[in-house]
Amino acid sequence: MTPQPGSPVNKASIKEERAAKRAKKLEEYHRQQKRGKRNRLIAIIGGAAAVVVIIALIATAFVLAPKAANYAGGGAGDASTIDGVETFTNTAGHVETDVTYEQTPPAGGEHNPAWLNCGVYEQPVPDENAVHSLEHGALWVTYNPSIADAELDALKALLPSSYVVLSPHDDLPAPIVLSGWNAQLQVDSADDPRIAEFFTEFWKSTSVPEDGAPCSGAIDAPGKVS
Repeated sequence: MTPQPGSPVNKASIKEERAAKRAKKLEEYHRQQKRGKRNRLIAIIGGAAAVVVIIALIATAFVLAPKAANYAGGGAGDASTIDGVETFTNTAGHVETDVTYEQTPPAGGEHNPAWLNCGVYEQPVPDENAVHSLEHGALWVTYNPSIADAELDALKALLPSSYVVLSPHDDLPAPIVLSGWNAQLQVDSADDPRIAEFFTEFWKSTSVPEDGAPCSGAIDAPGKVS
């Protein structure tokens, strides 16, 4: 209450008014403190939940991600150890022109001076470049483009992490054909145990013309996905 001019000042009333103002400010301060604590708690809980979700997603992706098969490599390329492997006597040489190969897909022969970078391709790749990769000890896994997605996924799970080319190929003599330098295996499905045997014997084989040469650093064909 504001004192009227000329009236005596009521000191008690002034003290009460100031005390009421301080109490109101203090109450508002406490409300703000509680609101801040609540917001911080919500943020902490939300952040923790987000971290848990991210960790769960990473863990799930790690578990579900296809893992490269483990092969020792450096085999002698002995076809007699695997039933059904065909062997050939193809020569090696660099040419700038297209080549007509005796095998489909080719398993050796004259080839382009640039090798094909190893990896997974969703489109057919040039024979002449892929053959050069075979010369370096890589394996070329070809499949009929009409095979089921599940079959293709199963085939990918059998591949090592390097020195392999996977690509579709037209006019194959079987649904899946594995080619190494001067060696080839035809199979009907990805669950054929001879696929792993072929990789064990022919992957990075020491019997290729250019053992230890790279399978990267040259050219990518269209359709490369990894």
